[in-house]
Amino acid sequence: MTKEGYLFPLPFFIAGVILFVIFFQSMSSLPLLYLAALLFYLGLFVMLFFRDPDRKVPQGENLVVSPADGKIIRIDSESENPSLSIFLSITNVHVNRSPVEGVINSVVHRKGKFHGAFRKEAMNENERNEIEIETSRGLVWMNQVAGYIARRTICNKKPGDKLTVGERIGLIRFGSRVDLTLPPGSKIDIRLGQKVRAGETILGNLS
Repeated sequence: MTKEGYLFPLPFFIAGVILFVIFFQSMSSLPLLYLAALLFYLGLFVMLFFRDPDRKVPQGENLVVSPADGKIIRIDSESENPSLSIFLSITNVHVNRSPVEGVINSVVHRKGKFHGAFRKEAMNENERNEIEIETSRGLVWMNQVAGYIARRTICNKKPGDKLTVGERIGLIRFGSRVDLTLPPGSKIDIRLGQKVRAGETILGNLS
């Protein structure tokens, strides 16, 4: 479980315990018992959202691995800078990982709208963190994009930090997307609609 997520389930569990105590003291209201059970289930769901499983990072030269769990919803391999987008549903692991080896040049937070993360306009209009990574093959841009439900993007790294492929770098809360733009000449070897896993799935390679 991520350190950012420890406090989020507590209100559900505390409220559930209080209702259980009230129910067992009165023994008169089944709806109260059902509500208490529902709060416990919600707390468990929130814990599941903040899970942070270990991943087996592939080895190889100039690999680009997925920065997020989810589904590929956009691929642009024809532009000078190839790019793609990954949609994270609320059931996906939301820990983000570095797609490449390199050094962070900048982390810029852009305020914006909260379109559904799967929509095209979310890429340029939604609130987001823009992370620029310098690699031996050129610049890589990774955007953590907030969505209709996800209102918070978190990057735990700062300019000057060195990154290894698949290293944990942040988190997006409750459904969102990640946009990735690669240096000229990079190859994308992934298909539209494919499901990917952060730090494990190879998306392509740098030129």
